[in-house]
Amino acid sequence: MTLIRFAPIPASLPATVPFVGPETLQRQLGQGFAARLGANENGFGPSPKAVKAMQDEAANSWQYGDPTSHDLIGALAAYHGVSAENIVVGEGIDGLLGLLVRLLIAPGDAVATSEGAYPTFNYHVTGYGGVLHKVPYRDDAEDPQALVELAQRTGARLVYLANPDNPMGSWHNGGAILRMLDRLPPESLLVLDEAYAEFAPDDAIPVIAADDPRVIRMRTFSKAYGLAGARIGYAIGHPDLIAGFDRIRNHFGVNRIAQAGALAALADRDWLAHVQREVIKSRARIAGIAQQNGMTALPSATNFVAVDTGRDGVFAADLVKALQGQGVFVRMPGVAPQNRCIRISCAPESKMAILDARLPKALDTLR
Repeated sequence: MTLIRFAPIPASLPATVPFVGPETLQRQLGQGFAARLGANENGFGPSPKAVKAMQDEAANSWQYGDPTSHDLIGALAAYHGVSAENIVVGEGIDGLLGLLVRLLIAPGDAVATSEGAYPTFNYHVTGYGGVLHKVPYRDDAEDPQALVELAQRTGARLVYLANPDNPMGSWHNGGAILRMLDRLPPESLLVLDEAYAEFAPDDAIPVIAADDPRVIRMRTFSKAYGLAGARIGYAIGHPDLIAGFDRIRNHFGVNRIAQAGALAALADRDWLAHVQREVIKSRARIAGIAQQNGMTALPSATNFVAVDTGRDGVFAADLVKALQGQGVFVRMPGVAPQNRCIRISCAPESKMAILDARLPKALDTLR
């Protein structure tokens, strides 16, 4: 029997995923990781109140989740001082990016991003037949001016910028984002990925009206709130754009346990402040470990640190593998010259101590 044909766009794409997960690497290595420092997860964990809320809700998991996420959206609207019509909840930023691309990108439409920026966005664009146009990073940061000029040349429907940035941890102040908005062509929408906003300096977050039609802002509960495994995030934008998501989204895609956890996490400001303090300490600890081993930590406004190895991408890739052999999971940027770095997630001191002890051993294997 002959397998039914795929549709033209997916038929043209490789059977791949943007990331190789740590679970896959552990199976390949035949051992677990003593320190899981590669996925920018919140190793300090979610709020105990969020854990309790999810445990309590588990008994109700025979019921579908509220398809409107009513209570969570109401709490988010109050938190941000916006209307509920400005917010949509989805399966993390990854899921929301896929919905946004599906909503706005037809085959052949131009999309602007940075070479080496978050690859899942690119994955969705190619999956719906969009055409990616890219500019390089400048000084280890995404380049707003170059992105605007690219959008002006190509007529890009979407322009992606993460602030703070993944994989480098760099950031722009809010004024740079506002200037970027003022220069975008009228047919362009800025996709402002703010997954790490809770770790950024106050002046990195621009003041933008929720109903500004030029931008959609993406936020997540995966990072500062420690709910990466729950897959829940949200977007803030113009009510007409937000309403468009109802045309295409999976209305039961956000499960009730995740909604309960996110609602409790959002309310626990003390735990968020605790995580923010721990991340600051951990960034300093990573910088110290890097310096002791002849490397340099780049400034970071996220819950990870890009460490400049002082060598090239080949060396950095070898070091990532050597660390895996030592039971330490880290990742690295994929595009030169940023790929001279390795990327290390913040974590509790017990995990930092493992990194401290095993990084020298990994380096020794490369000498």
